[in-house]
Amino acid sequence: MIMQTAMKNTLLSACACALLLLDPVAPEPTRYLFVWAGDSTGKASDFLAVLDATPAHPAYGRVVGSVAAGVAGTTPHHTEYTLSSSGFLFANGFKSGKSFIFDVRDPLHLKLVRAFDEIDGYSHPHSFLRLPNGHVLATFSMKHGERGGGLVEMDDDGRVVRSVSAVDPRVPDVLIRPYSIAVLPKLDRLLTTSSPMPFLDGPGVAVQFWRLSDLKLLRTIRLSPGPRGYGHEDPQEPRVLADGKTVLVQTRSCGLHRITGLDTDTPKAEAVYTFVGGLCGVPLAVGHYWIEAVPAMGGVVVLDVANPAKPVKVSELSLGADQFTHWMAWDDVGSRIILNSGGTDSRLFMLRFDRTTGRVTLDTEFRNPGSASPGFSMSNLDLPHGFHGTGFPHGAVFSR
Repeated sequence: MIMQTAMKNTLLSACACALLLLDPVAPEPTRYLFVWAGDSTGKASDFLAVLDATPAHPAYGRVVGSVAAGVAGTTPHHTEYTLSSSGFLFANGFKSGKSFIFDVRDPLHLKLVRAFDEIDGYSHPHSFLRLPNGHVLATFSMKHGERGGGLVEMDDDGRVVRSVSAVDPRVPDVLIRPYSIAVLPKLDRLLTTSSPMPFLDGPGVAVQFWRLSDLKLLRTIRLSPGPRGYGHEDPQEPRVLADGKTVLVQTRSCGLHRITGLDTDTPKAEAVYTFVGGLCGVPLAVGHYWIEAVPAMGGVVVLDVANPAKPVKVSELSLGADQFTHWMAWDDVGSRIILNSGGTDSRLFMLRFDRTTGRVTLDTEFRNPGSASPGFSMSNLDLPHGFHGTGFPHGAVFSR
């Protein structure tokens, strides 16, 4: 009996192993890309489109859903940089001052939740970032009666939790137009940048430091010019590095500045790198690499910032002189980057990133159906919500 039982167990184990060997590889999780865009003519409603971003799918790189914002010509600008676990996405139409909240929990059936203008007297929000509590913290460029803007914390419905002015009376000569945010929860700190939009009242040169727990403004400092004499102008996108306490700040004038001492009363900034040209765009910090959109070379540059005081260029990718590269978003599942371009055909490029070497390459399979060129062109769109024409994209973000 014991021998029979042992033989039976052995046979069952063998069958189970055989089934495991025959079982196909688990399918790749479905990925989507949400793209915030407007009609290039400014006549039809702005919209949020969703593309299939799963390489194994036959529909890879095709539009599978869309929803109208209900307003035309708002100048679609920033979305959140990554999609939150709540499945709600904030996006702004900066020129109009309007912002929109979309429900993207069902990517094939997008919903517009609401639109809003001013909040607590603040207007023209620019960037949205999630706090550890799940709320959205937004930078607002303007406030009635003040030469500057502020920060507003909101829930997923756009209801105000708290707001605070960014104007610092200790530096009355410094222009404060809050642009973007870096959150450092372990240090109980926030860092915000200042860059005017539109660029009418002079360049910004300041970064500001806040206590995260109560949004108390602690200090405002000016960036130094750097080797070219202007790489400090318009600090825009800060990113927290892997150590959780060092921040690098990209400027519109293509400088890169290291911020240290955020856990002290005297944080410091120093210029550490300069990219070619001007109008540098949205960066990514992935591991010990910094990936920068550099429109002057129509592509991206990758720096090794393991030593953030001395960044070293390790790779670059040019997509052509006619490509004005600007926005990037990261797909942590597939180690991919979506890169938008304000080039002649408003094209979205999918890039692949090697986290070991820092090499970035073009995914040539991501393209319009029947196209001979890589990348998804926003020209001649025919969208599910009824839009027919050419779109102009800005913010884009991957599904979770």
